[in-house]
Amino acid sequence: MNKVCITGITGQTGSYLAEIFLQNGYDVYGLIRRTSNFNTQRIEHIFDDINLSYGDLSSFSSIQKFIQETQPDIFINAAAQSHVRVSFDVPEYTMDTIAMGNIRCLEALRINSPQTRYLHAATSEMFGSAPPPQNENTPFHPRSPYACAKVCAYYSTINYREAYKMHASNSISFNHESPRRGHTFVTKKITKAAARIKYGLQDKLRLGNLDAKRDWSHAKDIAHAMYLIVTADKPDDYVIGSGKAHSIKEFLEIVFKKLDLNWEDYVVFDEKYLRPTEVDVLCSDNTKIKEKLFWEPEYSFEQLIDEMIDHDLKEARNEKLIRDNV
Repeated sequence: MNKVCITGITGQTGSYLAEIFLQNGYDVYGLIRRTSNFNTQRIEHIFDDINLSYGDLSSFSSIQKFIQETQPDIFINAAAQSHVRVSFDVPEYTMDTIAMGNIRCLEALRINSPQTRYLHAATSEMFGSAPPPQNENTPFHPRSPYACAKVCAYYSTINYREAYKMHASNSISFNHESPRRGHTFVTKKITKAAARIKYGLQDKLRLGNLDAKRDWSHAKDIAHAMYLIVTADKPDDYVIGSGKAHSIKEFLEIVFKKLDLNWEDYVVFDEKYLRPTEVDVLCSDNTKIKEKLFWEPEYSFEQLIDEMIDHDLKEARNEKLIRDNV
């Protein structure tokens, strides 16, 4: 069986990638950080079907050991300190885990398994204030430590492809969400808070900039695109997104309306969620991946929201039952 190694396998996208590779007959290996709390909730349903090893992108030795022991056919680096606002608070850590972490992965592969196909999970945040729509030829203008680190990792991947003839690619993913999204990200904050408000478990939702516009896709669609990129005959770099932008305010309005709530009655502005440098609009031009790899998203914006709401309503309902029975 072919083998794939995934860093960030416990994350939203990493968990969907693991499912896709299992469905396609791969042995799946994941590199996870040791923490005092369990962080494997997203992969519990496939826990017995995958192989996990402890390691960290800040440790070259752990990455090298991981590669030496598995000798993977494919290596996907989907791990990162991925919260943009937090990257302003911990810029050095963000740069080390993303930029240097990517170099460590590439160098470990070059030394120990140069035939392995490599994919770096890049981000639309690299475009920053570049005008939309953004595609593979749009100049980068990063507006956060996170985006700056990803630009470095992006070009490092290209450099290893050109210098060492490695099958190394970048997936430039625009925003992607799902029921598995982390609770500190704005879309999940909105759907979870709306569901809890509906069940009387929460009174207010504190948010920052509501005018920012993003290109939101389902993380499952993004993971499928990443699979197509890394299994393609030739390595290349691809923008992945829906091609449509929506504001945070629009997302907010749709979610609360679906629950028969008026968002203005519950949302409170909090400046601590503002970034020192904002990114106003990110919207993909996904022509290349559609034409070259025949990728098409399965989920619409409305379907994504519905799935997130359904999941969070169930969680809120269970929380309510537990609280009422205590």
